[in-house]
Amino acid sequence: MKSMLTTLVLGMSLSFGMPVFASGDHGHSHDSAANTSIMPSMNATMSDGQVKKVDKAQGKITLKHGPLENMGMPGMTMVFRVQDSSMLDQVKPGDKVRFHAEKMNGALTVTKLETGL
Repeated sequence: MKSMLTTLVLGMSLSFGMPVFASGDHGHSHDSAANTSIMPSMNATMSDGQVKKVDKAQGKITLKHGPLENMGMPGMTMVFRVQDSSMLDQVKPGDKVRFHAEKMNGALTVTKLETGL
């Protein structure tokens, strides 16, 4: 009976400790690990582009652009959503821009736009 109780206590103590190791937490603070996954978008590289079309009604912009390094894409012409529709008030076809795009909710989205180049 004593060995069965010891086995039960040992088994329970191991099972309660396992979720911490399975989660990858290992008892460390979440602050530093969580913030590093967010940081790459804040230090994002900007890409050069030229506005081909502005569709304010749909909240979209067509850009002929160079490589999008953060997404591993070569240069091409493509349609993007804009994170903030007021960005579209700043541009017209033919304008040269610098921008940063990310995949958001399944759509390629311009999150930062610099004009006047």
